[in-house]
Amino acid sequence: MSQVGAPQGRTWAGSSRSPRSRTLRSVATLTSAVLAVTVLAGCSSDEDADGAPAAAQDNAPTARSLVDDGGTLRWAVDALPATFNAFQADADATTNRVAGAALPALHILDERGRPRLNPDYLETAEVVETEPRQVVLYKLNQQAVWSDGREIGAADFVAQWRALSGRDTAYWTARNAGYERIEKIEKGKNDLEVRVTFAKPYADWRSLFTPLYPKQVMGSPNSFNDGARTTLKVTAGPFLLRAVDRKTGDLTLARNPRWWGRPAKLDSLVLRAVPRADREAALAGGKLDLAEIDRSTAERIALALKDADAGRSGAQAAQLHGPGSAITPGKALGSWALAHGADEELASEVKAARAENKAAAARYAAAQETLAGYVVRKSLEPAYTQLSLNGESGPLADERVRRAVARAIDRRELAESVLKPLGLPSDPPGSHLALAGQAAYADSSDALGDQDTKEARALLADAGWVPGGAQKKPAGTKAGSEAGTKAKAAEEADSKKKAAEEADSKKKTEKGDTASDDGLYIVGDDKPGELPAAPRIGPGGPETGTRVLAPAPAAARESAALLARAEALDTGARAAAGPGNAKPDKGVAGAYAPLGSAAPAAVPAASQALGKDGKALSLRFVLPSGPGSETLRSVGDRIVRMLDAVGIRTEITKVSDESFFKDHIASGDYDLALYSWPASAFPATDARPIFAKPEPASDGSLLVEQNYSRVGTDRIDQLFDQAAGTLDEEEAGDLIRQADARIWAAAGSIPLYQRPQLVAARQDVVNAGAWGFAAPQYQDIGFKKSETTKGSPSNR
Repeated sequence: MSQVGAPQGRTWAGSSRSPRSRTLRSVATLTSAVLAVTVLAGCSSDEDADGAPAAAQDNAPTARSLVDDGGTLRWAVDALPATFNAFQADADATTNRVAGAALPALHILDERGRPRLNPDYLETAEVVETEPRQVVLYKLNQQAVWSDGREIGAADFVAQWRALSGRDTAYWTARNAGYERIEKIEKGKNDLEVRVTFAKPYADWRSLFTPLYPKQVMGSPNSFNDGARTTLKVTAGPFLLRAVDRKTGDLTLARNPRWWGRPAKLDSLVLRAVPRADREAALAGGKLDLAEIDRSTAERIALALKDADAGRSGAQAAQLHGPGSAITPGKALGSWALAHGADEELASEVKAARAENKAAAARYAAAQETLAGYVVRKSLEPAYTQLSLNGESGPLADERVRRAVARAIDRRELAESVLKPLGLPSDPPGSHLALAGQAAYADSSDALGDQDTKEARALLADAGWVPGGAQKKPAGTKAGSEAGTKAKAAEEADSKKKAAEEADSKKKTEKGDTASDDGLYIVGDDKPGELPAAPRIGPGGPETGTRVLAPAPAAARESAALLARAEALDTGARAAAGPGNAKPDKGVAGAYAPLGSAAPAAVPAASQALGKDGKALSLRFVLPSGPGSETLRSVGDRIVRMLDAVGIRTEITKVSDESFFKDHIASGDYDLALYSWPASAFPATDARPIFAKPEPASDGSLLVEQNYSRVGTDRIDQLFDQAAGTLDEEEAGDLIRQADARIWAAAGSIPLYQRPQLVAARQDVVNAGAWGFAAPQYQDIGFKKSETTKGSPSNR
């Protein structure tokens, strides 16, 4: 999979108007999640009765007694980390992998994405007081010590709190959510107890102090900012950092001799920097034992295993489907004749080509034999790929257009196109904030509705985008030169004023001076065979959260219907079917449009593009162009066809993976884009900056945090804040589900599918592979004992 992503932590990114973007708490896997090329799915229909994830782990679980003691495992990473401090802005997935192996994690995630107390570091951790303040008491494992021999204790908690609280700006922190709520930290009855008192309740307190750094790192701005960037001198995990070789791209973790828990099975763990595009070659060369891979590499390994099962040697496999396998006997004979012909110059060229083909076949044969020693392990990664709709400006600033885009897209078709070939569940996710198997998961997608071409066209018509609109000039546009005499301009203005006054007078005479609903109809309510007259489109649209347009009465009603649907989801009720109410399975039953708008069934063929005020409806779709982004581009092509079916044109812009996020997504230089977000065990904390309502900055730009769609509402923010502030887990889950329903209704982000996790592993590698939600247990990873060696370490 392509792993280009947003920088973690605090990010100041400019948009087309140079707005800033601020991130208070990064999501740990963001850097490896944004260009999701291969993906997975999770939805309630794939769950079993106890709410298990849609796909199980696939990591060759093996009892420790059957795992060799010793050996070195080579594990591919995208790059060596720029910093070992996970709380800095340039921390990445490799930073977090090192932290997971070498630093304390007080709570770890289980196979369902739930935080669980880690007994290696804690005996207990619980809320012991709620009034007048929330107090959490941590009782530490009495054997837990840092690699320098010092006990882990309150001093380390205090140093981390002070560094991450945000009170001292000398610390260059990327995230502080939760730490800013702490009022004080004290030692308990003894050195093994730590009391943390919160100034205000914090539901996600289990997210804190993971990873926990020693006070030597967190104790001063200098040590925090620079000391842990290139090394970790003090650690407290099953492994410690031994060496970093930036020339070879190898980072070596060695077994920690002071580790008090289950001893690490491996002598060492080498994290090897291998770009995604180079991993197939590295695996074929036997240079890796474990690596996340893309679909094409997975297919190559599957083919090698098929050859091995059929008893074919590498040479036989090369003849069957390797380089030159398509050459017919006739062509081969012709090539031989040319190589041995009288034309020496031509013969020389043909001989060189034949030699190269022979060498390529030999390389292919050797690679197939090596790849047959691997297996592909797969599960569903806790991350989903979304279609992001930039609502800051342009057509998508109108929420009716965003909803039309969403209703035009068949999410199930997109998920199946990516996941079915991999044999993974392919129901599209129904939540922005949780995935199947997590306690907070609920399908709230009907707050927006399923794919419906009729509804999409009606929404576009209501927003003024109609067939032939690109040829119609805005009302009041004059033909010829825009420069006219002042007298002529004044004459025209006076004429328009008189005409308007006469029309208004006539309307009052005929209808009285009261508001009327006669100018509206509900799409679908027109009588059979009755075709309304030419459309009469009102101005503006409803509030989007980033732009406020003057709402026409029709748009206001449609917004009210969606809000009512969200309210119904909040309470678990279902709105009654009828005008303006949402259907349980389709979302909004009817889009409101001015009387005279063409009924959806009468909309011309989709090949006729829509327009408004002389402008065609065209959206800029930004996609990455890198070698690992083929699946994203394939999904993008399908989306283009779906939008074309309702008259929305797209302009595809392909950019390098390096600039995709920084120069386009974070800066707001796009209309449509595909990128991913990871799921979190703490959505009230981690997801809030992703969906927070953008705020105006002093320079007129937008402060968007991580909300790169730039669509949000005050109510969504309130629900996140309430969820983070309640200690009632059931109430917190309900508030999260309410927030998700409103996120769906705002239509700034459309979840399409979860990502698959495809991992190539040597067949004797155990307790490693596709973990799904769960955190790796680094001390259990190793090589399965060979029956012939009876448990003696293999020569690795």
